[in-house]
Amino acid sequence: MSINISEIFGTNVFSMSVMRERLPKKAYAEVVDVMEHGGNISMATADIVANAMKDWAVEKGATHYTHWFQPLTGITAEKHDSFLTAPNDSKTLLQLTGKQLIMGEPDASSFPSGGLRSTHYARGYTAWDMTSPAFVKEMSCGTILCIPTIFVSYNGEALDKKTPLLRSMEAINIQALRILRLFGNQEAKKVTPLVGPEQEYFLVDREKYLKRRDLIYTGRTLFGAPAPKGQELDDQYFGVIRERVGAFMSDLNEELWKLGIPATTQHNEVAPAQHELAPIYTMCNLAVDQNQLTMETMKRVATRHGLVCLLHEKPYAGVNGSGKHNNWSLGTDTGENLLDPGDTPNENLQFLLVLSCIMKAVDRHADLLRCSASNAGNEHRLGAQEAPPAIISIFLGDQLDNVVSQIISNADSVKLLAASKLDTGVSTVPVIKKDATDRNRTSPFAFTGNKFEFRMVGSSDSIADANTTLNAIVAEAFCEAADVLEKAEDFNSACSKLIHDTMLQHQRIIFNGNGYSEEWVEEAARRGLPNLPSMVDAIPSLTTAKAEALFTKFGIYTKSELESRGEIMYETYAKVLKIEAQTMIHMAGKHYIPAAIHYITRLGQSVSSVAAAVPEADVSVQKDLLVRCSALLSSASKALEELKTLLPQVDSMTDVAAMATAYHTRIVPAMAALRQPVDELELLVDKDIWPVHTYGDLMFEV
Repeated sequence: MSINISEIFGTNVFSMSVMRERLPKKAYAEVVDVMEHGGNISMATADIVANAMKDWAVEKGATHYTHWFQPLTGITAEKHDSFLTAPNDSKTLLQLTGKQLIMGEPDASSFPSGGLRSTHYARGYTAWDMTSPAFVKEMSCGTILCIPTIFVSYNGEALDKKTPLLRSMEAINIQALRILRLFGNQEAKKVTPLVGPEQEYFLVDREKYLKRRDLIYTGRTLFGAPAPKGQELDDQYFGVIRERVGAFMSDLNEELWKLGIPATTQHNEVAPAQHELAPIYTMCNLAVDQNQLTMETMKRVATRHGLVCLLHEKPYAGVNGSGKHNNWSLGTDTGENLLDPGDTPNENLQFLLVLSCIMKAVDRHADLLRCSASNAGNEHRLGAQEAPPAIISIFLGDQLDNVVSQIISNADSVKLLAASKLDTGVSTVPVIKKDATDRNRTSPFAFTGNKFEFRMVGSSDSIADANTTLNAIVAEAFCEAADVLEKAEDFNSACSKLIHDTMLQHQRIIFNGNGYSEEWVEEAARRGLPNLPSMVDAIPSLTTAKAEALFTKFGIYTKSELESRGEIMYETYAKVLKIEAQTMIHMAGKHYIPAAIHYITRLGQSVSSVAAAVPEADVSVQKDLLVRCSALLSSASKALEELKTLLPQVDSMTDVAAMATAYHTRIVPAMAALRQPVDELELLVDKDIWPVHTYGDLMFEV
């Protein structure tokens, strides 16, 4: 059945156009004014908006509403309340008041808070984020009106991802406008970070998924030998989409379009059963909301097709992991992109100042950027197979890199490398104008024409942390540049000098080479760039004096909010690793070791039977296999006992940072030691005995 995108797009969104149709002009004008300039709408207007929103949702079939928020779990939360009022004479009215629209009160002690909330201090508040439109979700439990909100504690501390993000957007707006005013731009009234997150994911057959305890409990395979074929032939990437997968994608697109999510690109990714979806750019906080909805919708739609959507960063060892490329730029309300270099970037003073500020921001706060993309799953992905390394650097490409080099060297006039043309030699194909630079897939932070692509974010992560950090560090650099230039007597010369000095001081952050090479690791160390391979290495960056000064200066985080987030990250890392270790213990003890014993017993019986029946028969092959399997079984059993002994020791530690570090340095190697002999046994034991589906089954039978 064909779909008319224009007819269904945004039909489940209480958009500005819907508000314009359903609200009185005065109420609509008040809402728009608050959305654009801040402040609070009156309770009378809130009642009008709430009633209109309720009527619209009921017409869509909604029976309940919820405050939809993003706690520090990294996923979304919602509690459904019906529109019913107290029955009177067996009848009831449907109602949503302004007070219910504006504020809710979930239990704040039941979500991660890093010590900000205790069980006996349970009160927390959700508050309506007017800049993100309400929407309805069509779920098996009914159609639900979702009202995007922030989530704060009784004392106002941010307990969610969105509150700091909105604060960071206000900060960069103020500082970017200062920069624009210096260049005589009086028309722009607002600068907004614009984001387009590419979302990678794997699909797996649901029946096979349900027979893998590791996939169910952890989202990744904790055991698994390589399949005979992986991604070596590059025949998956951009290949023809399988019928079953295509049906899922078609269904997913329809659901996303109805939610107003501009999903535009779909294709096979590099690894077998791996795929990607990308949307059109939109306002930063809306992009965060929409990406959370996208992940949720992917999982829900997959079940309709007998599939499971895997968002773990590395569900299978040895093939590509899944990331989330966070494409970030800055746009004005008049349509200008501050990261657009134009045709002559060498002469574009405003662009060069913006570029120098971003270089400064990324260099100064590389540790915070790394931390913003940290989760336990991402450690398995970073550093290989199209994922960037853990060392933060900026890729500018040949043209801009050459411009920066000329500026640093005080060239008399900065010249521009001309873009060349590509003649394919085919007479019926036109000559192609090449981009001025190639792309670098190993760069964590790459300039790609008119935006920066932060490729480090993990596929399961909320993009809120990365964008909060990006907005904050660039706002700081803009602020410092404006502080200098606003006092300058000769703006042009002062600006040129500031660009030169900033680029000179922070040129070490630029790297256009192979980020996977050992030479780069050594070179980065010589440059003094931080190398934080693990999440536990990155977490301390949140509570440095440098980080505290940055975030408190712009009111994005308080000191206690930063400390709480560090605490939560340590706790989360330890909990994830504990679940993985316990799952390995369960699978090894209940599945793999019994299967190996069964196979070895069968081999022994085979040797005895053949030798008894035909004494002169050669049973050396069976004996050799029996010896090898027995040795691997012994290694697996010893590794299992070591992990079982070690786990309670680490888990009993009281200091959460020390515990997380111990999980990284002691439990992870113990898990690897258990996996190695089990994976070898998988390649030896009969398939009819092996207790779980293999990589080949999971990746190639979708």
